[in-house]
Amino acid sequence: MRALVAAAIGLAAALAVVLAITAAGAPEGRTSPKPLLTTAPPAPGK
Repeated sequence: MRALVAAAIGLAAALAVVLAITAAGAPEGRTSPKPLLTTAPPAPGK
């Protein structure tokens, strides 16, 4: 019985954390218009 109560409390806590993060929404900001300047690794055998 204690295990069932502990599982229910854990599930409720996890659900509360998910709802709190969802309620906070996406962070403010914008993306950079510049592309990422990365290079591809060389192909094997070349």
